[in-house]
Amino acid sequence: MRIVFTGGGTGGHFYPIIAIAEAIQDIAREQYLVQPKLYYIAPQPFDERALFENNITFLKSPAGKWRRYASLHNLIDPFYTALGFLWSLIQLIRLYPDVVISKGGYASVPTVLAARLIRIPIIIHESDSKPGRANLLAARAAVRIATSFESAAQYFPESVRSKVARTGTPVRKALFLPAAGDVAALLSLDSSVPTLLVLGGSQGSQRINEVLLQSLPDLVTSMNIIHQTGKKNLAGVEQIARIALEGHTHAERYHPFAYLSADSLRQAAGVASIVISRAGAGSIAEIAAWKLPAILIPIPEAISHDQRSNAYAYAHTGAAVVLEEHNLTPHLLVAEVRRILGDQALTAQMREASAPFADKDAARLIAQAALDIALSHEA
Repeated sequence: MRIVFTGGGTGGHFYPIIAIAEAIQDIAREQYLVQPKLYYIAPQPFDERALFENNITFLKSPAGKWRRYASLHNLIDPFYTALGFLWSLIQLIRLYPDVVISKGGYASVPTVLAARLIRIPIIIHESDSKPGRANLLAARAAVRIATSFESAAQYFPESVRSKVARTGTPVRKALFLPAAGDVAALLSLDSSVPTLLVLGGSQGSQRINEVLLQSLPDLVTSMNIIHQTGKKNLAGVEQIARIALEGHTHAERYHPFAYLSADSLRQAAGVASIVISRAGAGSIAEIAAWKLPAILIPIPEAISHDQRSNAYAYAHTGAAVVLEEHNLTPHLLVAEVRRILGDQALTAQMREASAPFADKDAARLIAQAALDIALSHEA
């Protein structure tokens, strides 16, 4: 039994794949099945440790990215996609997997096209409230289409809507578990004040970093801050933070990190009272799993078609508020954080409103569908 995953480019595409792989292995053990061989085809491994820990073999395939702005790369990248299609075709013929699971994104296109050509069943998962071009392209070839938002179904061709089902976004098991260890003691957090968790997506957000750094002197007077800066941004953030907080009475309340692993992330979420985050569907699903009030700052629509619609779809439930990046100022950010934390009834309502988005079974639903297809081939 062989299962191929494809998609990637961001953590929002990659980590749901890991969650599905975890569920496949769990179900296989529970049902006394031979553990399937898992493969991941993409331009980059993204997180080699996560692949290794889940026994997923990485197979490199080039893929071209179509940008939503004028770029010379838009003339060159179609050739990378064509090359990736030929390479993926060779790999799929060699492996001949029982099913391909695609998370969408430009990285998935060559493998999905190759799978369609040789009639390998395809399952796609669309995390966003408005499907991306890669998944819209793959929809007619898919045997199952899973979505995170109910609203996504209307964007797929009418002829395939019978295949669409809302499963929610797969979230890694570790992020649903209670926080392990005493992170508050480890970081010497001040237990007399709440803790703000700031996430900028898997790569960090320069704009969120900039506004947060300008807000630090105000924020640390009344809260701890755990800040995921992004690996490329940590040194610069630390340098500016030292200057901004020099001589401040509560400078020790600020804790920047380049990146938070799944274990570190759940520990940080376990002590947090509120979270500031980008609005990738994966991030929203994790925040919902933690039942934390959220301030979402979506990437502008000119750069990312999905985050703004994701943010407002989630905020519509009452679980979050949205701050548009073009309106974002230190004063507004500080005011919103204090407004939410200062209203216990509001924070309780926001926590409760997040529950419908915490889909613990999302990964298992997709995993079971993939295993059912694979087992039907062995019957």
